Amino acid sequence: MANTDYQLIILGGGPAGLTAGLYAARDRLKVLLVEKGVVGGQVLVTDWIDNYPGFPDGVTGNELIEKMAAQAERFGLEVKNDNVVKMELSEAVKKLTLESGDELTCQALIICTGARPNKLKIPGEDEFAGRGVSYCATCDGPFFRDQEIIVVGGGDTAIQEADFLTKFAAKVTVVHRRETLRATRILQEKAFANQRIEFIWNSNVVAIEGKKEVERVKLRNNEGEEQEISASGVFILIGTIPNNEMLLLEQLGADKFGFIKTDDEMRTKVPGVMAAGDIRSKTVRQIVNGAGEGAVAAIAAEHYLSGLN
Repeated sequence: MANTDYQLIILGGGPAGLTAGLYAARDRLKVLLVEKGVVGGQVLVTDWIDNYPGFPDGVTGNELIEKMAAQAERFGLEVKNDNVVKMELSEAVKKLTLESGDELTCQALIICTGARPNKLKIPGEDEFAGRGVSYCATCDGPFFRDQEIIVVGGGDTAIQEADFLTKFAAKVTVVHRRETLRATRILQEKAFANQRIEFIWNSNVVAIEGKKEVERVKLRNNEGEEQEISASGVFILIGTIPNNEMLLLEQLGADKFGFIKTDDEMRTKVPGVMAAGDIRSKTVRQIVNGAGEGAVAAIAAEHYLSGLN
């Protein structure tokens, strides 16, 4: 077995990466977690979480990540703040080059670099994130009971989530920049039949406004005419971007959107390389399944390492 800096390196410190780190450190592996920023990922911009098991009264994103990180650190997980700029995965020894110039080697690698939502990049979007602006209907829909909300988008996710949001909201208005939806026909038919969903066509949301929380949005149609609509929430559902800038997608295997394909044990096409969390090709991206995938990936990595012995 080749001598390496680490048995296992984990890229990314969101729920998947921290859970993988917890399992690996608890198994007494020599493991390093590399995170380019602050551990936590997208959870850190989540104001309140009501659907993570074990917190009957809910928990803030910061508190949940603090507890996850503290638990992993209790078992000795080493964390390094740096960014991977190059990786070599074709050999048994995996080599990673960091932005700082450091080079690391490992026998197994778990990729948990996550994803980020597409944004409108308009005034008020960042200001009201977590205070009325959301990118996840499953996460935040229950906070908008009996309120009026806006859904931005026209694809499968936007229309499916608009229908889901009618379980809670008094009214859902879908704003789409074209005059026809891109969603599949069956989803369109279901949305058109839902009396709680209304549509505004050929229009873009150009500003989100309010005092402490979202109160209204400003729309501009294709003729340049503007109007304001009252709303307590704005769900921006225009796609998700994988954080795959440094990844060897052809080698690892990815879908057409750039998310990594794995088997049920989180293993990629490259022996010794697993992927977990939002970077995976899948339909559900939630904190709880990200954490579960991190656990599965760590166990798969341990089995791989045992086979090397």
